[in-house]
Amino acid sequence: MALPPSPRHEKDDRPWWLVVLVLIGVVLAVVIITNDIYAQVFRTVVNGAGITVFVTLVAFVLATVLGLGIALLGLSDNIVLRQIARFYIEIIRGIPILVLLFYIAFVGAPGVVAAYNFLITPLVKAGIAEPILVRDLSLMWRAIIALMIGYSSFIAEIFRAGFQSVDIGQIEAAKSLGLSRYRRFRLVVFPQAIRVIFPPLSNDFVSMVKDSSLVSVLGVADITQMGKVYASGSFRFFETYSIVTYIYLILTIGLSLALRRIEKKMKQMPRR
Repeated sequence: MALPPSPRHEKDDRPWWLVVLVLIGVVLAVVIITNDIYAQVFRTVVNGAGITVFVTLVAFVLATVLGLGIALLGLSDNIVLRQIARFYIEIIRGIPILVLLFYIAFVGAPGVVAAYNFLITPLVKAGIAEPILVRDLSLMWRAIIALMIGYSSFIAEIFRAGFQSVDIGQIEAAKSLGLSRYRRFRLVVFPQAIRVIFPPLSNDFVSMVKDSSLVSVLGVADITQMGKVYASGSFRFFETYSIVTYIYLILTIGLSLALRRIEKKMKQMPRR
């Protein structure tokens, strides 16, 4: 059985893998600059980077807010709220993200439109409002909602584990001081739980960057979709998907290094 590395080994363990990776990245960048084919592929595919970043950021923020709400419901004193939270988490965690994308896009969206049109029927007849069409809901926002719902169940479990990691004695001490439930959460629970929550939450963020590529199945013009369109028209599959891989690695590894630095600084902060 392998033992965990000692602090001394961790200090001496220089990131040579990163050096090698940077060198490979520089070589590929030179190839893209000097080779007309790779340069053309890169200019085409990188146009989808904005959509990828937008979808990831919006979906993750919404998933974090929803996950926090579900986690708080799961820690409620009310058994009904706890059961609702557990039901939601278990159902959503059991559905693959790709299936959820299709379901939200082609089942959920038409259902929401039909329900909305039914509710405003009196207003439509009175000429006050107009019914909406399914095509009025863009595929990009359907994809964002699907990613939000899919990731919220995992994020809810991250928040729950983090909140429950706080020593119950400190919470009881805060109660004895007369702090309200909200102030106990804000001043005692959350500042300590965030140290436990941040690492897996940041991992989920990086995972969402990769899973955002699934929105291409709905025709959303992200990095993967731009690559698919170019490759199908030019038949340059090797060049295209090499560039797609290169761009995703830049996004995910760069983000992982930045989040790891933030995590390290959080560990060095003095505990309350």
